[in-house]
Amino acid sequence: MMLYKTLDAVMPQFRVIYAEFGITEQQWRVLRVLWERESMPLLELAELTLISPPSLVGIIDRLSKIAMVRRVRSELDRRVVNIEITLKGRVLKENVSPRVDAIYARLEESIDAELWAKMLEAMDMLISAKA
Repeated sequence: MMLYKTLDAVMPQFRVIYAEFGITEQQWRVLRVLWERESMPLLELAELTLISPPSLVGIIDRLSKIAMVRRVRSELDRRVVNIEITLKGRVLKENVSPRVDAIYARLEESIDAELWAKMLEAMDMLISAKA
């Protein structure tokens, strides 16, 4: 329950920004990964965003409709569909990222630096222990 309480305490700040720019949390996750890599196969994107491939298809559909991403079929393997960030998607980063980064900075400043580092370490340990 503590993880849910933490999300409930933190996420509303982010949701306000996402709503302002007309995107969802899941769309943000997709865009954030694509800002780092520009293009990748849908299945790899699903893995990195922790969104199931069937759900990701709908998210990509909606991002395509607002011209943030596009699908490009691989020329080497026609079964592979790459998802690419568009210029509009890259421009969104310039507008949204500074505000999101400011929230992260406020969160980090809200607790002792040593405690913050231990919290991140503990979360990494939980992630690693899932196997």
